[in-house]
Amino acid sequence: MKLELDDEHQRFRQQVRRFVDDSLPPAIRRRIALGYPARREDTATWHGIVAARGWAGVGWPVEHGGTGWSPLRRMIFLEECMLAHAPDLQGFNLYMIGPVLMAYGSEEQQKRLLPRILNLDDWWCQGFSEPNAGSDLASLRTAAVRDGDHYVVNGSKLWTSLAQHADFMFTLVRTGGPERKPQDGITFLMVDMKAPGISIRPVITIDGSHHVNEVFLDDVRVPVSMRVGEENRGWTYAKYLLSNERMAVAKVGRLRDRLDFARELARSLSYGGRPLMEDAGLRRRIAQLEMEIRALELTQHRVVAAQAGAAAGAPDPASSILKIRASELLQAVLELAVEIGGPEALPAWPSHPADEDLASDAIRYLAEPYLFARSATIYGGSSEIQKNIIAKNVLGLK
Repeated sequence: MKLELDDEHQRFRQQVRRFVDDSLPPAIRRRIALGYPARREDTATWHGIVAARGWAGVGWPVEHGGTGWSPLRRMIFLEECMLAHAPDLQGFNLYMIGPVLMAYGSEEQQKRLLPRILNLDDWWCQGFSEPNAGSDLASLRTAAVRDGDHYVVNGSKLWTSLAQHADFMFTLVRTGGPERKPQDGITFLMVDMKAPGISIRPVITIDGSHHVNEVFLDDVRVPVSMRVGEENRGWTYAKYLLSNERMAVAKVGRLRDRLDFARELARSLSYGGRPLMEDAGLRRRIAQLEMEIRALELTQHRVVAAQAGAAAGAPDPASSILKIRASELLQAVLELAVEIGGPEALPAWPSHPADEDLASDAIRYLAEPYLFARSATIYGGSSEIQKNIIAKNVLGLK
């Protein structure tokens, strides 16, 4: 397969590059370039700029306010944004709940919710994992009991990213009794995070930041109108959503950017009076990672090409390949950068400093993204789960 784009897509890449260069606020660009996480206001600002251009609905069909782009154009757009150090768009909105509603939601839900999801009028979070149901998601125990035109929900969710900012949470709950399989009897609900009975407890991760939370639901009443699809069919909708999430994890542009940073760091730092880049072993490691990122890019092209011809609503098991390799390469690239930085990479800066307090030397911020990336092979479905999916649905093993 040729990785080179045809003339039409090359022109599109240049169009996107000009837009990002002209529109991305320099302060946000600098923050992301130095490796700091995007703040809520960074994401909201950039999302608003992209939405004003009519490009927020990357991959969404035109009838729902999207761009109507092919999977390849979507990939080009996201890659150019990463290479320009733009914040990620709000993925829970655009790549998860939005596509699920387009595939399985009612016409009323689509009309009412999709415009607000697209414009980031509402922030969404994902409530799937539980204290005893993470990689084994089908073991979830949060229960919803039908009471007239509402469900009454009791239970808790764990590792809920950005719940502290969210207006709504899409979640899986158990509505069936003893089932033939644990995947049966699960329903997909959308919950108002301001509803009585919801409480949020921050979970501070190893990097010292507040990314994730525990969410408690005590007699929370959820209208039946906020159920997606049919009762007890939620596992089907969750598989489709998780396939989209895993596609979004393969951030080749960001991997390439972080490897370029490690390479430049090796050129600028010395040991024993010689630049670190003169070490043959280090050059081999950088070259190996360069080849593996290139291979991931080729795999992404293959998955994107297959996605273009796939039936709407069909989960793509090949996205699990992207999830595994992208997660492993993110860890490897950041580990290499920390090793190159040595002791200077150890101090961790505050997660959300003011712009005037940003470290001019990005090496001083390597510890936090390195530490947080240890979870990359777990979130979005652990590597062990991804291998099971690949074995069964890609290789056809029993």
